[in-house]
This record gives sequence, structure tokens and C-alpha cells, in this order.
Amino acid sequence: KTLDDVELLVLDGEASAENQVAQCESFIAQGVDCVIMQAYDAAGCMAGVEACNEAGIPVFASKTTVEDMDKVAAYVGRDDFTAGQIEMNHIAEKLGGKGNIAILEGPAGISAAILRNDGIKDVLTNYPDINTLYTQPANWNRDEGMQLMENWLQMGADIDAVVAHNDEMALGAYDAIVAAGKQDEIPVIGIDAISAAVESVKAGELCATVLQDGATIGEKSVDVAVMLAKGEEVEKTYDIPYVLLTKDNITEYFPD
Repeated sequence: KTLDDVELLVLDGEASAENQVAQCESFIAQGVDCVIMQAYDAAGCMAGVEACNEAGIPVFASKTTVEDMDKVAAYVGRDDFTAGQIEMNHIAEKLGGKGNIAILEGPAGISAAILRNDGIKDVLTNYPDINTLYTQPANWNRDEGMQLMENWLQMGADIDAVVAHNDEMALGAYDAIVAAGKQDEIPVIGIDAISAAVESVKAGELCATVLQDGATIGEKSVDVAVMLAKGEEVEKTYDIPYVLLTKDNITEYFPD
């Protein structure tokens, strides 16, 4: 859609809360009407949110949350806690309720990683016979996911499945598993449904991914920003649901 009377300014925080706070201050100086915050660090970005509030500029969270959600006007995105539940429930079913798992986490302090991990742990309370052998951050990175998985496999532990907080880490873990000749023994799941993961699931490699509808989140974020800029009332939360994608249903969402 096009909005001829709207100017959208986009800045890259470059994985730094300090950068994002400084960018909020820049937006304030420019006199913007609304700020969309996709926080890199839930706590670290609060100073930017508070600065916008003090300047009378509405700010809302998109895709990731901040530490104090009472200080943002709205949230547009998905419930990362639910994403963790979805992937862990799928793995629990594949394992028949028992086995050993390894978890590849996102960066420490990032709301998506925190909430996805909390969702995984919540499901695990229902499965006392599933043991977490390893859980460590691989920082959303494919190479780091591969390196961690290589290390864990070399330690000789009997890993029955891998639960990754995102697809990049899942793909890296799968690369290491293939190199060890265990691709038929250890199912791997990720989150995001990036193109490489979609192709991997279609090929019967990754056992599943969880779709995060980034395009819809982006479109709704702009809609909400315009409403706030006009002083219109908005809902506190606009939930864009996650969807489990397996080889059985993935072509419904990503046709060949």
C-alpha cells in the first residue's frame, strides 16, 4: 500500500542498544510524529522509549518487546513465548515424550530469546523424561550454531533433538549433524521460516520451522504508526500469530 503523505525514516541500530537510544534522540530532534522501536535489547532500549515519552512523541514496540511495556503505546508482533511452546511441543511429540535435547539460544538479554526460552521451559515442565543436555547462546548465527553443535557431538553425549531459537542456528546445527552422519537420528527445529529453512523443511532436512510473518508485522506497524501520529486510539497489542510449518503443510504457505 502507498501513503503519499507519510515519510518513513529508517535507521539501522546495528545490534546496539546505545545506537538505538541515540537514534531515538535524533528522531526527537527531527520532530517526528511517532517512533517504531524494534528493540535490540529489552532493558538497554528503555532510555530511548523514555526520552520519546518525555518529548511527547508516541513510541511503540514492533516485533521485539522492551523491558517495561507499560511505557509503549502498543505492541505489534507475535508472542515469542508461544513460539517457544510451539517448537518444543513439536519436538516432544517427535521424541515420544522422552529423550535428550540441546537448545541453541539467541543473544542474552534479547526479548525474543528470553521469551522463546521461557516457552520451551514451560512445555518441558510437562515432560519430566526430556532432559536438556546443553543450552547455550549461538547469537542467531549459523556458524556459531554449527560450532556449538560440533562441540556437543564431539563430547559424545546422546543428543536426540535440537531446539533452536531461530532458523540460522538450526541450519548451522543441521550442517554439523550431517557432517557427523547423524542427519537421520537428530531432528532439528527453528523459528522464522527464512527461505533457506523453508527449502530445508521441504527437502526433509530440518523437521520444522515456525513461521514469523515479518511482512504482516511490518505493514501493521506502519498502519499503527500513522494512527498514533494522527492522535487516533490504538489497541495495546496487535498479535501476528506464529504457525508451525512441517513438510506436510509448508507448501500451503510457500508453494513450489
